[in-house]
Amino acid sequence: MKEWLRSLPAIHELQNHESFTQLLQKTELDYTQLTKQLKEVLDQARESILKQQWNGAVPGTHQFIDDLFQTLENKVQNQYSFTLEKIINATGTILHTNLGRARLSENAIAHVVETARNYSNLEYNIKEGERGSRHSHVEALIRDITGAEAAMVVNNNASAVYLVLRALAKDKEVIVSRGQLVEIGGSFRISSIMEESGAILKEIGTTNKTHLYDYEKALSPNTAIIMKVHTSNFKVMGFTKTVETDELVKLTNEQEGVIFYEDLGSGALYDFRKHGIGEEPVVREVIDMGTDVVTFSGDKLLGGPQAGIIAGKKAIINQLKKHQLARVVRVDKMTLAALEGTLMDYARGDSAMRNIPTIRDLLVSIQQLDERAQLFVTKLLQKSSHFQATILQDSSQVGGGTMPDVFLPSMVIALKHHTLTAEQVSRKLRTETKPAIVTRIQKDELLLDLRSVSLEEEDILLEALIKIQG
Repeated sequence: MKEWLRSLPAIHELQNHESFTQLLQKTELDYTQLTKQLKEVLDQARESILKQQWNGAVPGTHQFIDDLFQTLENKVQNQYSFTLEKIINATGTILHTNLGRARLSENAIAHVVETARNYSNLEYNIKEGERGSRHSHVEALIRDITGAEAAMVVNNNASAVYLVLRALAKDKEVIVSRGQLVEIGGSFRISSIMEESGAILKEIGTTNKTHLYDYEKALSPNTAIIMKVHTSNFKVMGFTKTVETDELVKLTNEQEGVIFYEDLGSGALYDFRKHGIGEEPVVREVIDMGTDVVTFSGDKLLGGPQAGIIAGKKAIINQLKKHQLARVVRVDKMTLAALEGTLMDYARGDSAMRNIPTIRDLLVSIQQLDERAQLFVTKLLQKSSHFQATILQDSSQVGGGTMPDVFLPSMVIALKHHTLTAEQVSRKLRTETKPAIVTRIQKDELLLDLRSVSLEEEDILLEALIKIQG
C-alpha cells in the first residue's frame, strides 16, 4: 500500500500530461476548474488505496494514468451535462405530464429564441416611449380567440385559481359542488387551494348529484362566487346530475354582487368534438354564455407553454391585475413569447392551428399512422434480424389529466426481441440511447406508438433499435 501511495503522480505532473491539455480543449473548462476536478479524482484514488479497496491499475503505470484521465473525463461529462434533456416519446400519450406535456409549435419556438436572444419590449411601450405592461402582449389575442372582454396570464392554472379566489373571495363564501372538488397532479386539491386562498368553501350536493336548488339554498349575503370546476381529469358515470353553465350564469345574474367563475382546466380553444374527440367545452362557448371569469391551462389542449390563463369581464380582470399577488405569479418573457407564438396560430384560423403539435397529433388519422408503422417495420426488418414485429390496432391517450375517457384509435408496432425481454429492450432505449426513448410494454411486447413521434425522430428510433443486438 505504501508503495502504491508513493507512486501516485503529483498534480503538476498530471497538469503537464497531454491528456490534461486535450481535456481542457474538449470540455472547455478553465485551467483552475479542471485542476480542481483532477484533484478530486486523485484524492478518491488515494482514499481507496488507504482503505485497501483499490482494484484498478497499479499506480505509477501508464494504464493507471490513462484510467485516471478517463475517470476525470467521465466525471466532468456527468457534472457538466444538462439534467433537463430531450426525450423521444413513443408511448402515444400526447400530453404526457412526466415528459413535459405539450410540444411547442415551430412558430412558438422561433419567437422564444428571438425574444431570449435580444432585448424586448416586455414592459416598454414603443409607441409612447414609456413603461408598458407585460399583460398587453397576449391579451388582445386571447380576447380575439375567446371573445372575453379582457385577459391576463399567470404561471400555471393552480395559480390562476388561487389568484381569482384570493382577490375576489377572501373571507367570503365560494359555492362549489362536492362532485367537482377535484385533485390534480401532485396531490393538489381544489379544496386545499380554496382554503389557502382565504375563501370559505361551501360544499353542496353529493359526489354524483348536484341540483340547481342546491346552489339556490346555499346563497347567502356572504356569497362572493358560484364556482364550477370542469372535471377534465376524471368522469363520474351512471346515476349523475350536474348543473349546466347557462343555468348557473342565469342564477348568478339574479344575485347582486355574486360572480360566476368556471375553472375549465384543460382549456380547449379548438373544438375537438367536431372530430368525435371528447366533450371538452370550447372556452369561447363558456364566455359567450355570460360567464364572468374563466381559468385554464396553457400546456394542455391549448398546446402551448405552462401557464394559467384568466379571461372574462374587464372589471374583474382589471381587479386581478392590480392585486399584489399578480406580481408573485406573473410569467417571464419566454413564457409570454411561447404563448404568443401559439395563440398566433389560433388567430390565423383552422389551417394554421394544425401547426400546433398537440392539435396535429390529436387529429392524425389511423390510416396515416398505419402507413407510417408499415414503413417503419419494413425498414427495421431490412436492417435488423433481432426483432419480430407486428402491427396492431390499439389506442392512444390524450394525457395530462385531459379527456380521461377518450381513447384515440391508433396503430402500434409490437416488437419482440429474439434474446432480450421487452423490459430489457425498453431499458436499453431509455438508458443507452441519446436522446432517451420512452416506450410502453404490454404482455412482454414492446409497443411503439408513432402518434407522439415526429417524422424526424423516427430515424433516431430506428437506429437505436438496430443497434440493440442482444
